[in-house]
Amino acid sequence: MELKCSIQTYEWGKLGIDSTVATLAKAANSDFTLDEEKRYAELWMGTHPNGPSYLKHKPEKTLDEYIRENTNVLGPSVEKHFGPRLPFLFKVLSVNKALSIQAHPDKAHAELLHKSHPDIYKDSNHKPELAIALTPFEALCGFRPIAEIKQYLVTISELRVVVGENNALQLTTTDEAGLHIALKNCFRGLMTCNPDTIAAQLKNLITRVSKLDESTRQLYNASLLERLHLQYPKDVGCFGIYFFNYMNLQPGEAIYLGANEPHAYLSGDCVECMACSDNVIRAGLTPKLKDVPTLLHMLSYTYESASKKRFQPSREDECTEIFRPPIPDFAVAKITIPPGRALYDLIPRSTASILIIINGKAEIGPSKILNRGSVLFIPAYEKVNIKVLCGCHPMLMFQALANV
Repeated sequence: MELKCSIQTYEWGKLGIDSTVATLAKAANSDFTLDEEKRYAELWMGTHPNGPSYLKHKPEKTLDEYIRENTNVLGPSVEKHFGPRLPFLFKVLSVNKALSIQAHPDKAHAELLHKSHPDIYKDSNHKPELAIALTPFEALCGFRPIAEIKQYLVTISELRVVVGENNALQLTTTDEAGLHIALKNCFRGLMTCNPDTIAAQLKNLITRVSKLDESTRQLYNASLLERLHLQYPKDVGCFGIYFFNYMNLQPGEAIYLGANEPHAYLSGDCVECMACSDNVIRAGLTPKLKDVPTLLHMLSYTYESASKKRFQPSREDECTEIFRPPIPDFAVAKITIPPGRALYDLIPRSTASILIIINGKAEIGPSKILNRGSVLFIPAYEKVNIKVLCGCHPMLMFQALANV
């Protein structure tokens, strides 16, 4: 069953034809008009009320309405765990400008936030998420190893000022047992620093690194610092690059973000899947509402190398590998049909799923022609046979399903 999906035009999205979101929508929908002056940020595939998908052959009916009328399409394991609803939200993102430094609450915390501030936190669900790069994709993800943060504190006087000299001294001199608290105090010092002090120290640092030779600039992450400062002048989040792992994912590589992990996407295109929620707690690199006290309270303050943040798939067959995070809400299969192969049968799933074609053209079912950008809802246990119609390049698809 083909879907027509919602598009979000946030300010950080890519412009016009540069956006994968826009070009996918254009390829799949003849009535879509691509506006070169508009920023296309996200394609939402699912049932979330902020961006519901509709049945393409019945455009007045949402996917959520269809599921509630036909709960058997979900599969018994989904109904048992989640009731009569799709437990995940599937997306494509096109990022031109850094998204906010943010984290997502666990389930219990999400329920409390929704109960106490329903105008801000509009649903009670958690929001673990998985991002798989479609193009080179930059992100900040989790706290760096302590040794790296210590080195920045020793080297960058402006950073010591904004975190507080005492906090910096504590982190650089404490033993292993005190590192967790010392990191928490340093990060709290940064995020609660007076905005005028942040602005002044950023100005000093930007001026100083502009005069350094290239090899020394790399030690300061100068190019990234300057780029973020151009996007968000005077913003405290610019200093976040010295606390968080900087990651540059290549197409097909992935990161998984559990509850209470700080992160920020910086640039590129990706497929993203998450629990069906829009709960975000922001603290920097954003013009939107910042909830710094909540973010500081909830973060886990665990620290590890960037290499450990990459999330690896497992192989299912010669065309399909699957990313299975440690939560029941979702998994994502990456399906690559190599050039020259004309036929492929999707692996049958015991839960409902959503499939998007990223590259290629195929006949699915009796005479149903699907192009790049086409999105299908597939009921549990339904068999899907794919006949590739253009076999000179790999056909690439992603399929989101419940992980139960």
